[in-house]
Amino acid sequence: MPRYEYRCRSCGDTFEVNRPMAQSSDPANCPAGHEDTVKLLSAVAVGGTKSAPAPGGGNGGGGGGCCGGGCCG
Repeated sequence: MPRYEYRCRSCGDTFEVNRPMAQSSDPANCPAGHEDTVKLLSAVAVGGTKSAPAPGGGNGGGGGGCCGGGCCG
């Protein structure tokens, strides 16, 4: 089940709510009982490698995709 992060505008606390995607835009009350909350935008990393590439690229190559796999001219 997806987890959504919210911030309470009244007390400033951040909290998470687990709910189905169909309810993702429903309002959420702060654990302290405040109703004035805002849903935060979260970034999620999916996949990847054990180490990040060096800034500026590195030595190219790739692990999939058309151009990353070398099928492009």
